[in-house]
Amino acid sequence: MREGIVQRFGRANQSIGRFLIACMVIGFASLIVAGIAAVWSTGRNQQHIKAVNHTYEVELAIARANILVEQAETTRRGYIISRQPIYLDSYRTMVAQVPAALRRIDLLTADNPREQANLARLRTLIADIEGRRDITNALVAAGQVDEAIRAFTEETTARRMRGIRDLGRAMEVEEQKLLETRDAEQRASVRAFYTTISIAGVLVLFVAVASLLTVLRYTRDLATSRDTLRDFADSLEELVTERTGDLTRANEEIQRFAYIVSHDLRAPLVNVMGFTAELDTAAVAITDLIDQAEQVAPDIVTSKARMAARIDLPEAIGFIRTSTEKMDRLINAILKLSREGRRVIAAEPLDMTALVRSIGDALQHLIEDQGARLEIHGTLPDIVSDRLALEQIFSNLIENAVKYLQPGRPGLIEVSGSRRGTRLTYEVSDNGRGIAPADHQRVFDLFRRSGNQDQAGEGIGLAHVRALAYRLGGVIDVHSELGKGAVFRLSLPAMLTDVQGN
Repeated sequence: MREGIVQRFGRANQSIGRFLIACMVIGFASLIVAGIAAVWSTGRNQQHIKAVNHTYEVELAIARANILVEQAETTRRGYIISRQPIYLDSYRTMVAQVPAALRRIDLLTADNPREQANLARLRTLIADIEGRRDITNALVAAGQVDEAIRAFTEETTARRMRGIRDLGRAMEVEEQKLLETRDAEQRASVRAFYTTISIAGVLVLFVAVASLLTVLRYTRDLATSRDTLRDFADSLEELVTERTGDLTRANEEIQRFAYIVSHDLRAPLVNVMGFTAELDTAAVAITDLIDQAEQVAPDIVTSKARMAARIDLPEAIGFIRTSTEKMDRLINAILKLSREGRRVIAAEPLDMTALVRSIGDALQHLIEDQGARLEIHGTLPDIVSDRLALEQIFSNLIENAVKYLQPGRPGLIEVSGSRRGTRLTYEVSDNGRGIAPADHQRVFDLFRRSGNQDQAGEGIGLAHVRALAYRLGGVIDVHSELGKGAVFRLSLPAMLTDVQGN
């Protein structure tokens, strides 16, 4: 039941998480699009402002050119009528400014072929007018006023001036058309900007509403799941207490069984070892008898008897002794584990740095003989746990690291620790032979060993370490590759409780 609730809640968490992430992506994308639209619209506005300013500049330039032409014509008439030099000076001033005004128009309309064509016709008309003006001014200067008036009356200045005015208006109309086109483009860009902003706003609003509804639903489901889990936890606590009692009784029964079995096995083993010693003594006597018989009556000693007394019998006795000694060590190991399982765990505050350093001092002779060194990184986090169990754990790990160093490589054993919440992690690493990945779990099994068996041992050290770690409420694992050393990681509670300790 609990697994079903956890699985459903986990799947709901995953679905809600994916939905909220999708909403965030949509929201951020909408904001990015709105920002891009704002930048684009701002750029378009700036271009429109420049275009409008340019249109106004062209219109002003055209108006100024027309005004100069009109003023030049007016001062010329005044000079003909009054023959006052001041009018001639004014005329010359106005005429001198016309080329600059035309160049200004030329510069501003360089990218507009229609305006350039209008400007060319305007230049022609102005040149014709200026030519006629120069003739009448010359007649006035020569004193032929009547002739100048008659020439002024007969010339087509009025028609040319109307042409200049028409061209000016045509050029202004062209600029107004451009301005209207640009205004239309600006309105279109503004509409596009507001459309984009509206869509982005709708999306953001949708994302906000959907996220809010999802969170509200998740909160409601979470409250329901919390109530269900609380009800389940109440019943689970009773179940755990019951199961813990069953496991404790089963563990005690297994320990008693192991103790009884190992104790009962020791009795016949002692007999076998005793009779093996007697057989060894008898084999020596038989060998001496064979030696004497060969000296006195060598014919009665057969080759089979000689081989049995001198080779087969000592070899068989040696095999029996080796097997019984190994079996004795295994029984002692089982008894040791059984006694350790019955030992009462006593928690106390421990200075782990000092504890590991004292273990290193005790193993210093072995470490130096192997050409290795032990290093403690920083200050190890202190713990409240069983001193004897931790001493046995770290002694086994450090001693194993020293025993299985890589030949030809200076050995380095490092001990480090860290705290995460209420749990502590200690690591014992080395640069030794390493352990194959397939053997990472096997090395913690009883009587199981890994790699080249060139070191003494029965394969109980790491099994004992794991059993002690379990009793202290922790776990131990290993990370290693062949030829690259090993790292044993021990995870323990920072404070051992009574439930974990007993």
